[in-house]
Amino acid sequence: MPLDSFLAAKVHLLEGLSWADRDDPAAAHRFAEFEVDPAAWVTPPGVSIEDRTIDGPRGRIPIRSYRSPAGQETVLVWLHGGGFSGGDVDMPESHVVAVELAARAGVTVVTVGYRLARDGVRYPVPVDDAEAAWCWVVDQGCPEAGSYALGGASAGATLALSTALRHRASPRRPDRLLLAYPFAHFPVPALDSSTAADMQLLPLAMRFEPATIAETVRNYVGRISDLPADAIPGAADLSGLPPTSVVLSELDDLRGSGELLLEQLAEVGVAADAYLATGMPHGHLNRTPSLREVDLSLEYLAGALRDMARTGRDRTA
Repeated sequence: MPLDSFLAAKVHLLEGLSWADRDDPAAAHRFAEFEVDPAAWVTPPGVSIEDRTIDGPRGRIPIRSYRSPAGQETVLVWLHGGGFSGGDVDMPESHVVAVELAARAGVTVVTVGYRLARDGVRYPVPVDDAEAAWCWVVDQGCPEAGSYALGGASAGATLALSTALRHRASPRRPDRLLLAYPFAHFPVPALDSSTAADMQLLPLAMRFEPATIAETVRNYVGRISDLPADAIPGAADLSGLPPTSVVLSELDDLRGSGELLLEQLAEVGVAADAYLATGMPHGHLNRTPSLREVDLSLEYLAGALRDMARTGRDRTA
């Protein structure tokens, strides 16, 4: 499948660039132009937003709550991506996704400003922050909710999966997992030959080469061998997890991880479904729903949340 036609018309802006070039002013201008979408995002009406901080095992953690006027008693804790070392609650993958899901599904969404793997911070600190936010939401922030979902994108999906593994046998077990283009394995499984050939046509700035992936893991964990199972959780026992919905980006070097995760979940009897965003690169939820596949991905996740609201809370482990 070729790259989405709107993105393909602008891909020349990234020719000759890699992720490392983002700090260069001239390159940053080209990245910014590439990231302009067909239409500006318009905030859906009626969603109230509140910032606060909560206590965590390593200090205060900023969180942001998005409440829908529909008042459904379903709560989603959502974790942004950024390779464990980047991103924040203001990036589209956090803020736009949270507003859209709150409005579309009539739920409350809580996003988390977990500590990043920078300046000596490493695993398990980001997971500990994600877990602390999850426990606060379930125990204190929204204790009377009808159901609870946990999710995230890319590295945030990793943290969500790790947190769910810590609580799969506890009363805080999530009722559902929502994972967007998860990074759950190292090494990352190879793509099929057709997709791999399509990926070769993309500029490096849209790719994750093996060396980049290895450096991401090394920065996060401190090494690339003997990895803890809840750091890169595709190596863990995945039994007992709740039903899981996965968004995959079609043109994504990490797509093999999401596909293997779906196979693993099926093998241990965990109900799982998936949506493949055709023609989309990794991180496509950082773009606006004016792109059709972003809109469809958001609607897929919102549908999973609406299903939760209908079925209610499941506290069995």
